[in-house]
Amino acid sequence: MDTVETVSADELVQDIQTGVFQQQLESLVPKFWSFFWSAILALIVFFIGTRIIKGVIKLFHRAMNIKDVDPGVETFLESVLRWILYIILLTIILGLFGVTTTSISAAVAGFGVTIGLALQGALSNFAGGILILLMHPFKVGDYIIEHATGQEGTVSKINIIYTTLKMVDGRLVQIPNGTLSAASLTNCTAQEYRLFNETVGISYDSDIKKAKEILKYIAENCEHRVDNLPIQVFVSELGDSAVLLGLRFPIEIDYFWQAKWDTLEEIKNRFDKAGIEICFNQLDVHIKDK
Repeated sequence: MDTVETVSADELVQDIQTGVFQQQLESLVPKFWSFFWSAILALIVFFIGTRIIKGVIKLFHRAMNIKDVDPGVETFLESVLRWILYIILLTIILGLFGVTTTSISAAVAGFGVTIGLALQGALSNFAGGILILLMHPFKVGDYIIEHATGQEGTVSKINIIYTTLKMVDGRLVQIPNGTLSAASLTNCTAQEYRLFNETVGISYDSDIKKAKEILKYIAENCEHRVDNLPIQVFVSELGDSAVLLGLRFPIEIDYFWQAKWDTLEEIKNRFDKAGIEICFNQLDVHIKDK
């Protein structure tokens, strides 16, 4: 009985030394080669897939240009299309490693609640972007003022999550779409023209009629005035130390700021030549001798 046990022990040691490791290695070699070829195939699929996605995006832009779609809508839809295509490509690559679409769907469903809670801000911004594209409160190229944060500038890009504004000084500001869709804002370039609406105070000793004639003449000779709309010159207010004259007339939206600055300068120059005093705040100090 002792001899049988000794032989069995020796055989077991010999099997461990010669057979078990060999069997393990032999079983791992096919798995290694399978993973290796799957990785190579995945790289090839990724390379080809990215090229296909770029081609689809180019075709998408051509179709949008033919239909003359708003640039903001085009940018937004491009972002959505790009995300969808890359998700499809990732699903195909995972399938090469044996991950089935059923497993991916189960994983997405399992983490759905967690992802929803973690990305609820991003989801609200995504929904805000859709509302912006549907309601069209502004488009790329419009100058807007967002009242919630006080940011203002020209709309440069409308993405899935953010809208990019270009400030007057060249800075780029990204505002979440959720904020833009929920807050009030002013679109300064929605119309074809913008109204010049300024007041100037003249002294009570100045000739009001002459001042109004000068203001009307300046407005009539403004290079970028919209001709088919009226000019309004009126007494806005009888102030404590000045008569406030108002001037309103429409200016083409693309030239508004330059026309406004030129008009204000012209008012000052012509009033000075005509001897019409433009009032400003003054403080008179009287000293009484006791």
